[in-house]
Amino acid sequence: MTDQNHSPRHRPPRLSIIHQTPFPPLYYITFCTHRKRHILANQEVHNAFQEYSNKARLEHGVAVGRYVIMPDHIHLFVRGHYGFRLSYWIRGLRRAISDVLKTAGQTDTVWQEGFFDHALRSSESYSKKWDYVWKNPVRKGLVKEPDDWPYSGEIVRIDRA
Repeated sequence: MTDQNHSPRHRPPRLSIIHQTPFPPLYYITFCTHRKRHILANQEVHNAFQEYSNKARLEHGVAVGRYVIMPDHIHLFVRGHYGFRLSYWIRGLRRAISDVLKTAGQTDTVWQEGFFDHALRSSESYSKKWDYVWKNPVRKGLVKEPDDWPYSGEIVRIDRA
């Protein structure tokens, strides 16, 4: 007799609703540099982010929506298929960015351990989170208007959460 609560197929009740939608979950992700160092806001990191995201879309069906690369952290929205392993994907993205930083001479630890993820439940939630993320460079005094920040964009349009 198998205890249903310890079955690998068992999901907490709050997640079962998300996984019954016609779309795989949309995640809002944030991860930071080690000791909040300002090493990310440059064109090489931006290019590595875009290349990894495009490759993931073409080869694995993983969609990166909107994103902002700040000097010390990255915000992004990502949706994978139902078997998508978010932690594995984030590890690969971090590795791709770390490789670029190492080429540029960054020899110290690049990433803070772990990352923040939140499964969004509605398109309203996506737009609210995006508005916050989009305005982040303005709040930090890096630009006067959100559209002036050169290290943000959208890889794939994601309309629904």
